[in-house]
Amino acid sequence: MTAQELLPIVAEQKEEFLSEDFSPLCPRSEQEQIDLNSRLAQVVIGVRRSGKSTICRKALREAGVKAAYINFDDERLEKAQSADLNAILEALYIVYGDFQYLLLDEVQNVEGWPLFVNRLLRQNMHLLVTGSNAKLLSNELTTHLTGRHHKISLYPFSFDEYTKIKHIDTTALTTKGQAEIKRTLNEYLMQGGFPELINERNRQDYIMGLLDAIIKRDITKRFNVRYPEVLQRLATYLIDNFAQEYNATALAEMLGVSDHTIDTYCHYLQEAFLLLSIHKFSYKSRDRIRGEKLYVVDNAFISERLNTFSTENMGWRLENAVYVELLHRAGVRYADVFYYRDRSFEVDFLVAKNGVVEELYQVCYDMTSAKTRKREIKSMLQGAKKFRCENLTIITFSEQETILQDNYTIKVIPASQWLLSK
Repeated sequence: MTAQELLPIVAEQKEEFLSEDFSPLCPRSEQEQIDLNSRLAQVVIGVRRSGKSTICRKALREAGVKAAYINFDDERLEKAQSADLNAILEALYIVYGDFQYLLLDEVQNVEGWPLFVNRLLRQNMHLLVTGSNAKLLSNELTTHLTGRHHKISLYPFSFDEYTKIKHIDTTALTTKGQAEIKRTLNEYLMQGGFPELINERNRQDYIMGLLDAIIKRDITKRFNVRYPEVLQRLATYLIDNFAQEYNATALAEMLGVSDHTIDTYCHYLQEAFLLLSIHKFSYKSRDRIRGEKLYVVDNAFISERLNTFSTENMGWRLENAVYVELLHRAGVRYADVFYYRDRSFEVDFLVAKNGVVEELYQVCYDMTSAKTRKREIKSMLQGAKKFRCENLTIITFSEQETILQDNYTIKVIPASQWLLSK
């Protein structure tokens, strides 16, 4: 491709870049993590349509800097190769004139892009990079941009952001106001938080189209998947059975392929941010690798698919939403999230930093049953004693109390309150 051939593409994308109205958009805390003064590449990663490009364009627009933009998730650039990157840069200079900031959107679609990014960094260009594949930060960035990039993980809307975009008064203390918050939480647990889905009437078509793009474009095409039908069936099964422990051997037998194929395809689904893994807490790395559970990046994938069978278990939906929120909060302070299970008890989530367990969480949609209450409190106390942790929280849909037992304090908190807390 020549610069001349690229000019219409760059010009059309510039028109879109400069004409977008950001005023009605919900503020997102991840935008504050983008440092436009830094000489490091600001790399925003996350699942497709979570808003990565939007927060980057919004940051550039609000800063009032001279910036250029190229979106590689464009069918006209589908066959772009590393040899075309310099022609793209030339076309950008022709269309935009001089600029100091460059946004490379979905750049992982071009092989060899890290060397191009490295060259621009050496030339003191301020770079923002987005990608919908974790490989951006595993192989390519680690190999070519060690110490020269700042990672920002973006998920679909949190419940806090969802209430803002829905104009819900989260400070209301009246019975009606509190009921509206809980109604909105129930809606969020069912519908998820993809920004474009908020006002979309045909939700199922949107999610099925998004899932198809992830499976076919982000995984099958990129990794030359040999058994695409197995990948599709595996993705469907794992989404239907989220929040469960992952067993490659059982899945391999069910789908008629090897354990290695299942492990590889599961890894691809995680690299595309469709699935999120959590490992069992242990001081032995072997045990951490063995125990793995899988969650879904957004609840919309759970219910807004054809022939789904995961619509009714609100407890698991709440657990899924809590895990995604914990990942967001822990990532900001460089902590890790695990689960724990042995023969006597289970803790849904442990937040640890530098090997020290700082917080324990149980998620229980309804704790009114005496049997359920006893089980949840017992597990929390056993976890507290085993890990010497005193920050203990049970998240429910609507119950709230403080439990004092065995010299420990357990906070029982409504999910809406916890999800909205800063």
